[in-house]
Amino acid sequence: MDSAVAREQVLDAAEELFYGRGIQSVGMDGIRGASGVSLKRLYQLFPAKEQLVEAYLERRDVRWRGRLAEFVEGHEDPKERIPAVFDWLERWFGEADFRGCAWINSYGELGATSTRVAERVRAHKQAFRDYIGVLVDEAGLDPALASGVYLLAEGAMVTAGITGSTAPAAQAREAVRLLLASRR
Repeated sequence: MDSAVAREQVLDAAEELFYGRGIQSVGMDGIRGASGVSLKRLYQLFPAKEQLVEAYLERRDVRWRGRLAEFVEGHEDPKERIPAVFDWLERWFGEADFRGCAWINSYGELGATSTRVAERVRAHKQAFRDYIGVLVDEAGLDPALASGVYLLAEGAMVTAGITGSTAPAAQAREAVRLLLASRR
């Protein structure tokens, strides 16, 4: 098995286990078992668990933001793209394996002890914040609205993760619509 295939198998296993059960409850031996990659090869690819967590978050970031952008950009009207973020969040919250935001969860587990994980989380959140800013700009709205929209999305993610409900997305979407209507 070449290194690229082994790396993907390890990251697939890490994503399923870390997201599903939590980072600290999953050991490298669990990753080995789920991935089918030998422990020796696993440690060649990721000499420390922290490096595996960082790679998991980086790969998940690319996928998550890509899925979001694909959905949102399917709306032609730039003013409808902002509420579409919340439509997408609602779909994500309704997925059978939804366990909240992987970055918030990771930060909660490791943010105080792992600079590398904290940096990955901050980079993801900043990229999401920047994306919201682009959507607000493309809609021709006051740039100051981006912070409020971002915070509503983040609050919806935390609340949905805790409650296991899709309702926070709909509630935040309605708040965004009111916010946008008040600033036109």
